Amino acid sequence: MDKNLRYYQGRIDADTMRYTIAQIEKITEKRSYYPLLLDADPSKEMVEKYLKKGKMFTFSEEGRVVGEVVVLPLSATDIEIKNIAVLPERQGQGFGRYMIEFVARHYADQFRNLYVGTADSGIAFYQKFGFEVSHRVKNFFTDNYPEPIIDSGIQCIDMIYLLKKL
Repeated sequence: MDKNLRYYQGRIDADTMRYTIAQIEKITEKRSYYPLLLDADPSKEMVEKYLKKGKMFTFSEEGRVVGEVVVLPLSATDIEIKNIAVLPERQGQGFGRYMIEFVARHYADQFRNLYVGTADSGIAFYQKFGFEVSHRVKNFFTDNYPEPIIDSGIQCIDMIYLLKKL
């Protein structure tokens, strides 16, 4: 894969019905995106672990990065979305969906299964895109993070993995 890989994709803004061109780009200097990465995973140490081996893509619109996704191969058949985030002011506008669709299309020829791990509050989001609950890792958040993680007013305890066949 070319390290300067760029994709262009058109999208229609649901509010304005304006068609814009979005750019998806493979990123090699990942650390400059820490503010966005830490929105999805509040532990810099955990982010560092998968950032070294993962591939990162940003989603830009009109020259401004609005989202990112980090993927990590798990085996010859499986890949995982380790981090996905959209700027808070741009959430709910379809960028997460575009990133997930891009990852699924981009890796469909190389892998059979796409995994993503989330807390209970994220399950419904991923199920909208064809993911199904695969398994649960008990106490993942409480065992791996020094401070409690609160999402939608609820403490995250277990990591729930979802699977999408590619």
